[in-house]
Amino acid sequence: METATATTWVIDPSHSEVQFKVKHLVISTVTGSFGQYEGQVESHGDDFTDAKVSFSADIDSISTGAEQRDGHLKSAEFFDAEQFPKLTFVSTSMTKTGDDTYNVAGDLTMHGVTKPVTLKAEHGGQMQDFYGQTKAGFELTGTIKRKEFGLTWDGITEAGAIVVSDDVKLVMNIQLTKQA
Repeated sequence: METATATTWVIDPSHSEVQFKVKHLVISTVTGSFGQYEGQVESHGDDFTDAKVSFSADIDSISTGAEQRDGHLKSAEFFDAEQFPKLTFVSTSMTKTGDDTYNVAGDLTMHGVTKPVTLKAEHGGQMQDFYGQTKAGFELTGTIKRKEFGLTWDGITEAGAIVVSDDVKLVMNIQLTKQA
């Protein structure tokens, strides 16, 4: 049986966004994003089943729209960007769950801790852009527990409310460019 040649796709950062959402004081959600990241997908043909995904984001590029909070997130109390400058994800499997949906399982490394996570991926389709490049779009979502990755800082208000929830939602809208 002949094996299909692998196709490499790379993230187009100008048409992608990598965000996280966390409850603040249990009543509202704060959204943050990573400004610097890269990743690629290796697939066989145009079906992404069994594709291999690798991704990394620079912790120092975190932005929540509040400079003081960003500084706190980058500090040793949270991500410790100086000691652990990157967040990485390497897939272990990509399984088709529907016409345009997949489960992407893999190892997420953050703050020096590696844990298995599964993200849901929705394939938005493929299209050629104005320059003749083939593009593919995906939205990936999932939830992780920050404390499992050693991000254990807790603030408690005078009334006893938790300042930052343990659950962190990940939302990534990714556009990939097929490499020649």
